[in-house]
Amino acid sequence: MLSLVACAGLSPNYEKPQVNVTSFTLAPDSAGLAPRFNIGLQVINPNRSALPLHGMSYSVEVEGNRILSGAEPNLPRIEAYSTADIVIQASPDLFGSARLLNQLLSGQRDELNYLFKARLDVGALMPYINIEEKGRFGLTNTN
Repeated sequence: MLSLVACAGLSPNYEKPQVNVTSFTLAPDSAGLAPRFNIGLQVINPNRSALPLHGMSYSVEVEGNRILSGAEPNLPRIEAYSTADIVIQASPDLFGSARLLNQLLSGQRDELNYLFKARLDVGALMPYINIEEKGRFGLTNTN
């Protein structure tokens, strides 16, 4: 049975799950010098078999500077052809944040590039699933 499950993940019809960032807030239990942030994610499983998530590591970069990172071991099983909303916590990277702040102070920018990276662990018999979402967000009000 295990070999069939492993082969199913390597099937040519297997589609990579999609991870969308849906929210970003300061964690309510965040205190002290190192705040924590709650990041809402929507995980979409477009495959005919369930996605048994064992864990995930992730990072957020802005203008090439890693500003947040973390890992989460407690993730739900995503059933076939379904979507799940999860919330993870991330801690800021002090030096990456300082480099970004220095870049922002040294020049006027209307937009910033971001990159969200996630590495999903679906079990020892399956390869990791690496996901990247990149784009730009504006800093100016266009009213």
